[in-house]
Amino acid sequence: MFRLITNFEPKGDQPNAIKKIVESIHKGEKEQVLLGATGTGKTFTMANIIQQTQKPTLILAHNKTLAMQIYQEMQGFFPHNRVEYYVSYFDYYQPEAYKPATDIYIGKKVQRNASIAKMRLKTLNSLVTDRHVIVVASVAAIYGCFNPTSYRKVVIHLEKGQKVDKDLLQEKLLLLGYKNDKKINPGNCQIKEEKINFMLGWEENYYFSLSIKGNEIQKIEKINQQTGEKIKELKKIAIPPSQDYVGEEGEELTKILTRIEKELTEQKEYFCQEGKFLEAERLEKRIQEDLFNLREMGFCPGIENYSRYFDGRSEGETPFVLLDYFPEDFLTIIDESHITIPQVKAMYNTDRRRKETLVKYGFRLPSALDNRPLSQEEFFAKIGYSLYVSATPGNFELEKVNYQPVEQIIRPTGLLDPEIEVRTTRNQIADIMEEIKGKSHRGEKVLIYALTIAMSEDIAAFLQERNIRVVYLHSRLEIFERYQAITSLRRGVYDVIVGINLLKEGIDLPEVSLVCILDADKPGFLRDTRSLIQIIGRASRNRNGKVILYADKITDNMLGAIEETNRRRQIQKEHNRQNNIVPQTVEKPVKDISLDPLIALLVEKAQKGKMGEKELKKLVKDVRRKMKRFTREFKFDQAIAFRNALLDLEKIEIATA
Repeated sequence: MFRLITNFEPKGDQPNAIKKIVESIHKGEKEQVLLGATGTGKTFTMANIIQQTQKPTLILAHNKTLAMQIYQEMQGFFPHNRVEYYVSYFDYYQPEAYKPATDIYIGKKVQRNASIAKMRLKTLNSLVTDRHVIVVASVAAIYGCFNPTSYRKVVIHLEKGQKVDKDLLQEKLLLLGYKNDKKINPGNCQIKEEKINFMLGWEENYYFSLSIKGNEIQKIEKINQQTGEKIKELKKIAIPPSQDYVGEEGEELTKILTRIEKELTEQKEYFCQEGKFLEAERLEKRIQEDLFNLREMGFCPGIENYSRYFDGRSEGETPFVLLDYFPEDFLTIIDESHITIPQVKAMYNTDRRRKETLVKYGFRLPSALDNRPLSQEEFFAKIGYSLYVSATPGNFELEKVNYQPVEQIIRPTGLLDPEIEVRTTRNQIADIMEEIKGKSHRGEKVLIYALTIAMSEDIAAFLQERNIRVVYLHSRLEIFERYQAITSLRRGVYDVIVGINLLKEGIDLPEVSLVCILDADKPGFLRDTRSLIQIIGRASRNRNGKVILYADKITDNMLGAIEETNRRRQIQKEHNRQNNIVPQTVEKPVKDISLDPLIALLVEKAQKGKMGEKELKKLVKDVRRKMKRFTREFKFDQAIAFRNALLDLEKIEIATA
């Protein structure tokens, strides 16, 4: 069962929100909306709902950063349960595309993250071997993965005292991708006379040992990889495929190739009838090359485009995705629903348009269209109980509850929504500079929201010339550069960030006490009511929170945001007055989210004092090695993240020496 471990009790609006949502779920109501103001502890509310409903849970976030943040928090709340992280394993992804107007073909280019690939496999294993699982995922959850029925069939279940055929067990391990090796490594096994040792594909710290005498399993032990010490003895174990497992084929390869050849013939005939001889020739050459590779090696570049055949699916049939691994009664929590839901819809439409062009001009067979994410309709058909969470829920989700969301406005910390001022645009930069001086003296930080990339860079350059520690942040920067700018602000390297849409970073910034919004009266989605409320919320984690809207007139969007913020502020002030609460700024440790997810979790474990001396030394060694490697490869953003982690770990070493 789920066991929530925490020293905190629900406070503010949390108890009422938890009670209402849990009661609704127990009554069988499928959809709920939680309108949770920024900083009200929505993640803690989610954790309590999971604890009280005892439902396996998928938490869907709109980007990897936010997903990692929630994942780390949930791991802290549920240390005895399986909490998993499932996002795209691409650090860089350029999809295959064709631009007819310029006759330019763009080949697929990818850079995979091995750590995230391991965590994805670990997620699938948890779901097929345990019911009490929490998965924090990005929209990667709606993209294709292994057939869950086939995956469940290949997992090997063993228990102490079980009769086994040792030769057959060895054969099964090899079929699952485990390589027989003298040295035990992730995804490897050691096959001895009376022992079989193996390490799961995502592990590095321990391995499992099966003692087999005759044809009976005598012991199942979990052993520390570094010391060789037994961690514990197990009664049973489920052995999943290794990291190199590619899944079972839906049909024999020869049958698959025959079906691909048949489709190729039909599509060529269609092109020739239409007089599209170039397209027919192009398709013939590309597909025959793929067929040759499949026959000779069992693999080809872009093999995912034939997933319909390998899965044994019919044309147009819904692909297998992460959601198919959950039991029927699972709970889906959609965080930042006003962004995540439109993103789910956009994924399918964007993918479809790109692939239709590839098919039309002879770069892919029509079956490639079935290598796709779920459509919005398919997604909602697969989820049961759903909770939409946002500070500004969209009309889509509000309509589902007749515009009657559960509100969570009062913060456990007593913090209020920030005060709002409207000031003229005349001499606005000079005015902001005066504000920055006052804030920086107190160690507080400032966010400046501009409307364009050029404007953000120009303002940052202007402030730098006047010795203000500032950095700009926008979408043209690499993801690691953006993360590093944010953590550097929190560490005190900068006092100001100038950006456009800082909301998508998904980072809590309790040090920020002032948000300046330029051109607040301009039309567009970055200055609509919902966006303004979200931006204003960036200053709600500091007791001195304040927002300045620079505008020459008060628009309806501005008025709506101001009125809603003031409504929430009055509710919060009244609660504080009745309960004698003095607001306190949120304190949160700085986490380098640009670290590999597995390393980030180990660093957090060390910071909490839950790591032994030997394990800490090994982690320091690993972090130092990765830092040097990234430096040699000129990947300085990642190198800086590992340097910061190394400095934090060395402090722990000194403190425990």
